[in-house]
Amino acid sequence: MLNRLGIAAKVFGLAVLLLCLTVALACFLLWRVDQLQDELELIARREAPLAASLSRLDEYGLRRRLAFERWFGALNSPKPNQEIVREAQANYQAYTDKLQQEFTIAKKLFANVSEQDRRREKLSAIRSVLDQIEAAYPLISARQVQVLDLQAAGRHDRANDLDNVLNDLQRLVQGQRQQLQDATAALMQDAAELATAHEKQAFWLTGAMTICAVLLGLALAAIIAHRLVEPVRSLIAGLKNVEQGDLSIELPVASQDEVGTLTQSFNYFVGELRAKEQIKRTFGQYIDPRVLDQVILQPGAQADGRRVMTVSFSDLEAFTSIGEHLTATGLVNLLNRHFTLQAAAVQQCQGIIDKFIGDAVLAFWGPPFTTPEEHPLLACRAALGQLAALKNLRADLPEVTGLRKDLPHINLRIGISTGEVVVGNIGSESARSYTVIGDTVNLGQRLETANKVYGTHILVSEATRDGAGSAIVAREIDFLVVKGKTEIARVFEVVGLQGEVPDAQLALSERFGEALEAYRSQEWDRSESALKGCLELCPEDGPSRLFLDRVRQLRVRPGSEQWDGVWRPASL
Repeated sequence: MLNRLGIAAKVFGLAVLLLCLTVALACFLLWRVDQLQDELELIARREAPLAASLSRLDEYGLRRRLAFERWFGALNSPKPNQEIVREAQANYQAYTDKLQQEFTIAKKLFANVSEQDRRREKLSAIRSVLDQIEAAYPLISARQVQVLDLQAAGRHDRANDLDNVLNDLQRLVQGQRQQLQDATAALMQDAAELATAHEKQAFWLTGAMTICAVLLGLALAAIIAHRLVEPVRSLIAGLKNVEQGDLSIELPVASQDEVGTLTQSFNYFVGELRAKEQIKRTFGQYIDPRVLDQVILQPGAQADGRRVMTVSFSDLEAFTSIGEHLTATGLVNLLNRHFTLQAAAVQQCQGIIDKFIGDAVLAFWGPPFTTPEEHPLLACRAALGQLAALKNLRADLPEVTGLRKDLPHINLRIGISTGEVVVGNIGSESARSYTVIGDTVNLGQRLETANKVYGTHILVSEATRDGAGSAIVAREIDFLVVKGKTEIARVFEVVGLQGEVPDAQLALSERFGEALEAYRSQEWDRSESALKGCLELCPEDGPSRLFLDRVRQLRVRPGSEQWDGVWRPASL
């Protein structure tokens, strides 16, 4: 039932519940205060007046006795002082009347003692003693009159004897009056202690009830707050998971309030995102997801135009001969595994796979996928990663090709160039692809092919080398003029990343630089000596062997006087 209520109804219900607890606590406090008030009123209405009345009875009894003693003493002289006698007689009579009035007042205070009165026994005991005292006073009065008559008649001895007997009776009554005082004091103490106990009980019960009400209110508030907040926390956690790319989450709808409606909307929203992500993954097998996100599906994105980008073209060596020794299934498995590793290396460095051409991979870097400053370096890093991926491919050859021996030799050539390209959605009205075209792309392909001539793996243009900066170690290879171009291309080989190249390779690059300088200066002997030094450091160094052959040829057929050191191979 609670799950069907709205948030406003739940909050209002919590407020009503807390208000009911507060009202119940207030009613309890009023009840306890009323009980205490009744107790105090009883003390003020009965116990205190009774104690005062009994105290006056004691006082009047003592004063009556003193008046009697003075009257008796005045009559004891041969010539009594009549004034003293009259004063003593008047006082005696006045206190006798007051005693009768107090007895009446005291007995009235006992009239409203109920059967349920917890001090009924004590009051009954006091009333019993009071009745005894009241019954004793007529006898005392009669004896006192008899004593006074004997004294007035001059029979002093008889009067003294009778007075002694009267004193015994009066001492008995005085003891009873003292007993009344003690019983009344005990009654007042009991009433005071009872009132104090009720007060303390009311205090502690009030505190306990307040704590219980607060704890109960907090518990109920916590339960309701938990029921309200937990779905919200689940929504927040779900949103964070969605932000982190987890679209498999689906939250349970635990209520039918606004949060439940929001949870249903969230699940619908995530379901739509999941469907779109599935579509993106499907398209991502044909188009790089970043192209899909940032260009094709991005409203207002500038998809077409001229931009400075870096292009990479990579190709397997002797793939045709490799394919001749494999079945169709083995060849497809090999290509799929190769492309998977190559694509991972390129995408790890933020590159975009443009297309797969046979066994070749065309990739590019540049805005909006990278910043204008970093794409040459990223392309060089990706190329080194592509070469490193060959180790995994060679290790997987038995599994992907089905061959246990005579495994094909796998090697890779990469050409990278940086410059202006035309980028955009290019194709027919019915079939298009997001790609790059231009001289920069052609140069990258020519540099890939040039690796066969120089025996290298990664050749880059001068613009790429300059863009990568000091983060890479590269050695200059040659001046080239590729087929269909008149501009001179300064070509470099990427040796590795700065700080990761062995000392022997650094020494080879330095010695090759000396040889290249002498070569361009037509100092054949110095160039040949330096090239031989390079081969001593690395006998398999392709550029050194190539240039050594060139130097030997140029000795026989030296260049013209316009020698510029540029190589113009017809095959490139």
